[in-house]
Amino acid sequence: MATATTKLLLSNLASTVKSVPSNYIRPISDCPNLTEVKNHGIPKTIINNMLSISRAFFKLVESERLKSYSDDLQNYLRLHCYPLQDYIHEWPSNPLSFRDYIDKALGKHEQHMALNYCPPCPQPELTYGLPGHTDPNLITVLLQDDVPGLQVLRNGKWLPVSPIPNTFIVNIGDQMQVLSNDLYKSVLYRALVNCDKERISIPTFYCPSPNAVIAPTKDLIDERHLAFYKNFTYAKYYQNFWNMGLAAEGCLDLFKASTT
Repeated sequence: MATATTKLLLSNLASTVKSVPSNYIRPISDCPNLTEVKNHGIPKTIINNMLSISRAFFKLVESERLKSYSDDLQNYLRLHCYPLQDYIHEWPSNPLSFRDYIDKALGKHEQHMALNYCPPCPQPELTYGLPGHTDPNLITVLLQDDVPGLQVLRNGKWLPVSPIPNTFIVNIGDQMQVLSNDLYKSVLYRALVNCDKERISIPTFYCPSPNAVIAPTKDLIDERHLAFYKNFTYAKYYQNFWNMGLAAEGCLDLFKASTT
């Protein structure tokens, strides 16, 4: 049976929903931090085109790909998408359909997208596609191809998340953990490389605005339920996250509320 706190949290995060039947609400102890969504209504052609356009970019000659090179910790292509008019000129101009298709797919949402490409690795035990980390944003929607590699940490063990065709993975980021005052936990995950096949994954990150003040939801805090986190701006959190690097597995501890 759902608790009153669970219902309150749902009403805060989904204010447009007037009522949620009790049998639709999972108990806090059974709430997943990662969900697979299949019947989403997105046409297969759009999903297939997203993956094929991404592969086309990574198949370009090296000189063309170097135009989008970053000396960041991971060699991925990150597309900043909002405000769209401020960033579209930075996107790759090749393949010719790249800008047009990504523009149509993203629309006007406040988000950014990463294109992760892991080539075949003859010694996959020596490296990772992505090291273990949580996402600094609110919610991440992930599209992956048919090559296994994604793993999540649960009860101290790394568990594989097998690809399912035409399915998106939705996982909770650090900001959701703060807003829910630890009722929902951000997902600690990693990506392995494959010795025989390349792997493509396309995460879309939904983020607060940089100046947004993040804090536990007030209605969840009282004398018996203290706030676990202090107030901070998303810009400050995001900067600290990347200063620490992906391998640091998040930086929530830096924003814990004082216990004294």
